[in-house]
Amino acid sequence: MPDWICKPHQELTVPEIYAILRLRTEVFVIEQQCIFQDMDGKDLTGRTSHLMAWQDGQLAAYCRILDPSLKNGQIEIGRVITAPWTRGQGLGHELIRHAMAEVRQRWPGRAMYLGAQARLRNYYGGHGFVQVTEEYIEDGIPHVGMRLDEAA
Repeated sequence: MPDWICKPHQELTVPEIYAILRLRTEVFVIEQQCIFQDMDGKDLTGRTSHLMAWQDGQLAAYCRILDPSLKNGQIEIGRVITAPWTRGQGLGHELIRHAMAEVRQRWPGRAMYLGAQARLRNYYGGHGFVQVTEEYIEDGIPHVGMRLDEAA
């Protein structure tokens, strides 16, 4: 059972930052063979927070929750990732549920947005997200914009 921690960027420790960047590189750059500028300046902006699941001293799952000022008032959940050694255990669904709960607690009633890999549109759809853009290519991978509107 993982330990869930969500911190604003100002409270991250050096080992946490290292683990986050290591996992993002391991999966997005190496596993998915996607060369892109992962450190895009958004990790340290405003009220951006980092949701982490730690298991046996290792980062098992992660996503960042961007400050709403970066996306016209809606909250963007991004860099959604599970460690390869955790896959098939339902941790990804748990990660999305925790991210949605964090958003609801911090910014009640605000819409949530994510740029999903197109192959995962049904995965996020199962959590209530609806496709709101046509398919587009981001860093060489087909994506779709998805949104979840919350009643205020």
